[in-house]
Amino acid sequence: MEKSPDLARRRLLGAVAAAPLLWPALGRAQPARPATRAIPSSGEAVPRVGLGSWITFNVGNDRVARDARAEVMRAFFLAGGRLIDSSPMYGSSQEVIGYALKKLGRPANLFAADKVWISDGAEGRAQIERSRRLWGIPRFDLVQVHNLLSWQAHLPTLFAMKAANQLRYVGITTSHGRRHDEMAQIMASQPIDFVQLSYNLFDREAEQRLLPLARERGIAVIVNRPFQQGALLRRLGRHPLPPWAAEIDCRSWAQFVLKFIISHPAVTCAIPATTRVDHVRENMGAATGRLPDQAMRARMAAWVDRR
Repeated sequence: MEKSPDLARRRLLGAVAAAPLLWPALGRAQPARPATRAIPSSGEAVPRVGLGSWITFNVGNDRVARDARAEVMRAFFLAGGRLIDSSPMYGSSQEVIGYALKKLGRPANLFAADKVWISDGAEGRAQIERSRRLWGIPRFDLVQVHNLLSWQAHLPTLFAMKAANQLRYVGITTSHGRRHDEMAQIMASQPIDFVQLSYNLFDREAEQRLLPLARERGIAVIVNRPFQQGALLRRLGRHPLPPWAAEIDCRSWAQFVLKFIISHPAVTCAIPATTRVDHVRENMGAATGRLPDQAMRARMAAWVDRR
């Protein structure tokens, strides 16, 4: 589940204190591996559920909160997760991710996704380098132009860095529907590998143009804000989970929402953000078991539309 980081300190202390006890047991549990989907431009497979860091990892120098986020990342990797997404826009999130990666021994299967977010295109490389140092990694797998800011200046830089093997994939992002026309123009004209956008059961605008265009152009899709910062789950939580959700191995509303998103044929990965170990396990569980087919997806959307 997504949740803001406004948690009581005693909850954070409890999570961190429990982690050493939980970790050996988790290691023995051997959770089911998540389903993957291939990145169209390369064929590389990535798990269909990743981890976002907006708000949730912006905890500054609070050591207890940092350690709690490290346990979230530990559970994420243990459940088969790879793709973690951040941005210079997200306060201290990059530094906290770097702290956690170091604490966890820098997991080799990490897929590091970050963004360039600066209006002066000439400063893009320097900002990406600062971000890389905060993560403490040799290079990013994916760098995206955040909210299309100065994309005309940044994309040539990113393509040049990709050609020089300084990053592996290039992308663009938006979390605003009003930018969809501009995003579609870039998708149709630029050789990008990824787009990141908002898409969920209550916000399905991307189905009309962007998702079909991504399939047509062979562009991977990362879905941000899948729970609308928790508002979607609060809205659905007023109702009991439909009994037929068991047909796609759903045990919670979070899994119901995520399974709908990641079962779209154009979607590569969804990136829910969370502060809690139990929620990251629940989210990763959405990429296991049965996924909805086209008929079930229509049933899910129709159920939500009637509420």
